[in-house]
Amino acid sequence: MTRRELDAAGITEPGLRAAYTECRRLNARHGRTYFLATRLLPVERRPAVHALYGFARWADDIVDDLDSDATPAERASALHRLSERLDAGLRLGRSPEPVVHALAHTARRYRIDHRHFTDFLASMRSDLEVTDYADYVELRRYMHGSAAVIGLQMLPVLGTVVPREEAAPHAAALGVAFQLTNFLRDVGEDLDRGRVYLPADLLAANGVDRDLLLWSRATGRRDPRITAALQDAARLTRGVYRQAAPGLPMLDPVSRPCIRTAFVLYGGILKAIADDGYACLHRRAVVPPVRRAAVALDGLVRVAAARLAAPHRRVKGRAEATVEGLPVVGDGRAVRGKPVPKNGNTVEGRAV
Repeated sequence: MTRRELDAAGITEPGLRAAYTECRRLNARHGRTYFLATRLLPVERRPAVHALYGFARWADDIVDDLDSDATPAERASALHRLSERLDAGLRLGRSPEPVVHALAHTARRYRIDHRHFTDFLASMRSDLEVTDYADYVELRRYMHGSAAVIGLQMLPVLGTVVPREEAAPHAAALGVAFQLTNFLRDVGEDLDRGRVYLPADLLAANGVDRDLLLWSRATGRRDPRITAALQDAARLTRGVYRQAAPGLPMLDPVSRPCIRTAFVLYGGILKAIADDGYACLHRRAVVPPVRRAAVALDGLVRVAAARLAAPHRRVKGRAEATVEGLPVVGDGRAVRGKPVPKNGNTVEGRAV
């Protein structure tokens, strides 16, 4: 399928084809949910998404790879080298480093703001020094670079039926929602890395601190205070999904099935965490394969419908339904469900 994707995208130069192929390999190996959703994109847009993911994955591995015995200083040095290669690659439109070469080509082709990449690397650098966050405001500043900009990078590739700046806040919110979901799912693994991404004030409101998390992780014993804190974090995350949902119908119709599938699958991770009794400090919650297959099949049906309708495309009204307890904006069909507030900026009565 790689050859078909590259041919459809008009990527013919052998070195560039090899660079995109490496990015696709990283996506397929590490981003199971993300890769599945990407398969629902028009074939000519997939290489760009692989390039964006491949670069993010590479930088993240420098910082977080538990199998590496690199010291913090060595990780910082590797990240600095990557930053230099990125700067040169974006300036020249090419790079001897395959992942940067593909990224530079994608950034130029889709006119992606270079600040999104530098902001991302800034958050990666902070991971080498910052181990916890006092409150959600502080965490959001970190997530701007680590997650929100991923949504903003993707937006030009996905395309929109509204001015891009109208869709941008929702795309950024979706990146944040996905990362908050990962923080919950991986809370135990992150603790092993010495990091706590759940806001300290949210934990403290439930009588939880780092020492209690470490005790629970080490002993395998549960504590109701930790469960309550994780439930609060899940509620916060669902609120960010509500902010992101109105952006789905703003996307190019042929891109919507991909993002809707990612939306539902990541929402399914939250449900799996809840169904497992919020035991994510001790084991990773997984969406059942049958559920993943059903969501993927639904995505394929939506892809087929979008492609059939493409010649007669028009912007339709917006409606909302719910999937896995999360709001999902429909394609204009009347459905039951409580509308998402236009500003979408409160969660459980709290400002976010």
